[in-house]
Amino acid sequence: MGAPAIVIASANHQTELSEAFARYEREYDVRLVGDEISAKVTAKELMSGGHQVALFVIDSDHDQDKLYALIGGTRKVVPTARRLVVAHISRFRADSQAFRHAVAAGKVDALLLMPQGPRDEEFHGAVGELLNEWNATVAAPVVENVRIITPEKDALTRQLLDYLSRVGLPAGVHHPDSEVGREVMALCPEDEGRWPVVSSMVGWCGHCPDVRSLANQLYGRPDEIDVDEVVDLVVVGAGPAGLAASVYASSEGLSTVCLEAEAIGGQAGTSSMIRNYLGFPRGISGMRLAQRARGQALRFGTRFFTGWPATGISECADGGHHVVHTDGGDVHTRTVLVATGVDYRRLGVDSIEELVGRGVYYGAAMAAARELAGDDVVVVGGGNSAGQAAIHAARFARSVTIVVRRPDLTATMSSYLIDEIEWNPRISVRGSSRVVDGGPDDVGHLAWLDLEDVDTGEQERVEARGLFLLLGAAPECSWLPDVVLRDEHGFVLTGRDIPPEQWVDALPPEDLATTVPGIFCGGDIRAGSMKRVASATGEGASVVSSVHAWLAQ
Repeated sequence: MGAPAIVIASANHQTELSEAFARYEREYDVRLVGDEISAKVTAKELMSGGHQVALFVIDSDHDQDKLYALIGGTRKVVPTARRLVVAHISRFRADSQAFRHAVAAGKVDALLLMPQGPRDEEFHGAVGELLNEWNATVAAPVVENVRIITPEKDALTRQLLDYLSRVGLPAGVHHPDSEVGREVMALCPEDEGRWPVVSSMVGWCGHCPDVRSLANQLYGRPDEIDVDEVVDLVVVGAGPAGLAASVYASSEGLSTVCLEAEAIGGQAGTSSMIRNYLGFPRGISGMRLAQRARGQALRFGTRFFTGWPATGISECADGGHHVVHTDGGDVHTRTVLVATGVDYRRLGVDSIEELVGRGVYYGAAMAAARELAGDDVVVVGGGNSAGQAAIHAARFARSVTIVVRRPDLTATMSSYLIDEIEWNPRISVRGSSRVVDGGPDDVGHLAWLDLEDVDTGEQERVEARGLFLLLGAAPECSWLPDVVLRDEHGFVLTGRDIPPEQWVDALPPEDLATTVPGIFCGGDIRAGSMKRVASATGEGASVVSSVHAWLAQ
């Protein structure tokens, strides 16, 4: 496959844009055209020649009708490409008003001021972000940090790919008889036939029976921590709340350990594009946000250990501190932040559960979305995560249907996502409906679903090669001791939500304190939380002052 392309459409500023994009010509095939017809023809020629189009750059100097035809045409021809509108300084103010809705609705990914001279790094930083996201979600990796060798891309292989996508490690799948397959198997011939075999750049090669084994090999085990050390804070869960607490605690000199059962970022890490997070006007993927936060926490000294979920908390023998237990070892700590978040609730349909990993996925499963090009996809759920998953899937799938029990999305989804979904011609919303059955094709992959109207009971069978289930919150805290009080739904009680008979001296605990002194809770697992990335981040940051106060005692 040839180099990915950048197609620039400009009627009057070709010289300026040609100079601005000259720096990309080493790694991208940069094409300059004058109108919407040429842009469409060029894109089709590139694709038929084995090239991918990574970015369309559209000058706003076209007349209004041709401009919107060009924007819409780029989506139809190459839905996976990013779309950037650039405006000359003479019209930038007017264009900012005219394109505000187009950017908000996702018709274009960004509107930028055309560079006025060399080294406009603000402009190129934005272009770099767009190309970065395209490379992470669409392009096949040029350098594979992890290689998976297997004769069949089965459910486990897809789970490994999804995990690697969430932690930002480029990976590839190769048949044992391929050149790469033979090269890897020469390093671990004893694992021949025990698929999948995984080889990583850190030097590990061998059979990988599950995602936890892969995480342990990449990031280490908790029992590697010096058991004689009592740290200041153990953060259980590396979602937005846990990551924020890790950054702020370690930056203020607290010895901090963060334990994560799966991938850094939690559910938020599966979001293909978060557009309403403060400080990222062009949006950021959950994976990028999580990896940046992890890197920030590492810089201040937080130690991360993934792949071993916490199995319990107890007091040490002398009662002086807490012990967080995992199957890989114990961690002794003066304070604990419970930030394990929530799982997606199960659908509860046996025929669907049997197809998990073979067309059926809990969560966004971004890596799986790429394999559904030209197929019909169903997304179940009405929250922001479901909306983001549908928009990402629509870059690849022929059609995406969002299925919700409520009449529509207005009660559960942010309006900017609803606007983007309403505009996208590939996405439709089917309200007052649920999935009641499903079945496979001849090779055992999802082929059809039965949808039921919750009001009338009427059923309809639809074709579907992909089903993404994002069904709301099921708290992940069965590992906590009973003395950490929870509400009737299993969410952890904190602050004034704790029953008054549990208060000390008739005073409520601090906002994020639980019923056990020294154990705090933040993020989605906390009763009454907003279930949003920004609010979880705020709770993770604010708990550090409570940790300081407790340690001062």
